[in-house]
Amino acid sequence: MTYQIVEGQQFSLGRINTISEVDGVNPEEFERVARLRQGAVYNPTDIENAVARMERLAIQKGMNFIAVEPRIIRNEREGTLDIDLAITRGPRVIVERIDIEGNQTTLDRVVRSQFTTVEGDPFNPRAIRASAERIRALGYFADVQVEAREGSASDRVVVDVDVEEQGTGSLSFGATYSTATGIGLNASFRETNFLGRGQYIAAEFSGGATTRNYAFSFAEPNLLGRDLTLGIDAFYFTTTPSNTAFYETAKFQVVPYVEFPISAASRVALRAGAAGSDISNVDVQSSAVLQAEAARGWQYGAQVGLTYTFDTALTAIDPTSRAFISIDGDIGGLGSDNTWLRATALARLQTKVFNDEVTLRAEAEGGALYSIAGAGSRVTDRFQLGTDKVRGFAPYGVGPRDLTAGNQDALGGNYFVAARVEAQFPLGLPEEYGISGGVFADVGSLWGLDNTGGGVVDDKFYLRSSVGASLFWDTPIGPLRFNYSVPVIKQGYDRENRFEVTISTSF
Repeated sequence: MTYQIVEGQQFSLGRINTISEVDGVNPEEFERVARLRQGAVYNPTDIENAVARMERLAIQKGMNFIAVEPRIIRNEREGTLDIDLAITRGPRVIVERIDIEGNQTTLDRVVRSQFTTVEGDPFNPRAIRASAERIRALGYFADVQVEAREGSASDRVVVDVDVEEQGTGSLSFGATYSTATGIGLNASFRETNFLGRGQYIAAEFSGGATTRNYAFSFAEPNLLGRDLTLGIDAFYFTTTPSNTAFYETAKFQVVPYVEFPISAASRVALRAGAAGSDISNVDVQSSAVLQAEAARGWQYGAQVGLTYTFDTALTAIDPTSRAFISIDGDIGGLGSDNTWLRATALARLQTKVFNDEVTLRAEAEGGALYSIAGAGSRVTDRFQLGTDKVRGFAPYGVGPRDLTAGNQDALGGNYFVAARVEAQFPLGLPEEYGISGGVFADVGSLWGLDNTGGGVVDDKFYLRSSVGASLFWDTPIGPLRFNYSVPVIKQGYDRENRFEVTISTSF
């Protein structure tokens, strides 16, 4: 079988004009959100996205039955396309009802919550298609079909939703291996559609030779029938002495929260809870800074905070690219011997190029911990620059370190920045092998202490960076990733971890 594909002539955008055929509608407001640029190469997706943004603006302004019609004039000789974006009055059609079938376990209200349209609203095909995509994105159904048909009259429409349910729970067991931390085990239970109510519940255990972590989460995403999430996150984490940290720690946190949208692509979460930590059994050769922090014993305190997230995946305008931003701010230690402010931010970009075969990712993040009053931060409060931020260095391998102590302990830092770029690409092997490659480069720094032990600890800003290569292998027992990193910029006392392999399995 032979497929012959002819690309055809390439056109660029010529004159772009926005006109209104509806009284009282200012076309200049809509022209600003079209974001089409004269001279750009013509792409039908760009036109579709412009129309979607303009029609979304009409809905936000309370304009019903508004449609945007792109009228294209082809100029063969110049190789350009002139485009008139006409704002028109669409047909006056009302949604009579929404019928849902095929949901044996999932409640009707869970499906209906994904519709911005209800019975009696103007019929908007674009809004119905967007609702169908949100239903598919829930992950509750193997198949989702949403169609509109004529209702009891020619100006009425019935929306039929036919779904096929699938399993939404998982019981997972896994193992990890790192040359820095050794073998680790984990087990978890997750249910994303608990009792068919769309609720999320999860319990997890993970641990290795020196760490134990117990975590629990629950979330109701449709509180009071609205796009309002009520949830709780809790964990209890302990460490025992290792060759990178010669002391024991224990931490817990219980944080209820509410989350709600503030735009189509952004959300805000408000939280308030309690947390506590302890440092004990510090080795006699460890830093005097750690000895002093351990002497403060268990510290308990209340905390409040908020998180802002922006995620283009929520609008699904461009499925090949994604932008994600998260900003956190907290005030905590209320009632303990140290009250603090903490802020972190993360920005992540991902896109696919070369016929979607190569995935490019870029991330940048940073954080700051500032003591308002009290005895200052402890190692259990401060940031660490682990392999998830800058590869090529061991856990507790970088940052302020007491070189005068026998153990030369890493103390963490009140501030950090990190940036990572990565490319993942095929290696030319048969697709069924499930093997692909990647390259990456990381850079970051960790610095700042409230107590430098009288100046014996150098807590200045020093950059670290690394480059490396990755091998990804999708095996029958789960995904494997091999990283080999080479530190490029480092301090003489930093501890490296050049090779790392992660193995995970679930069933």
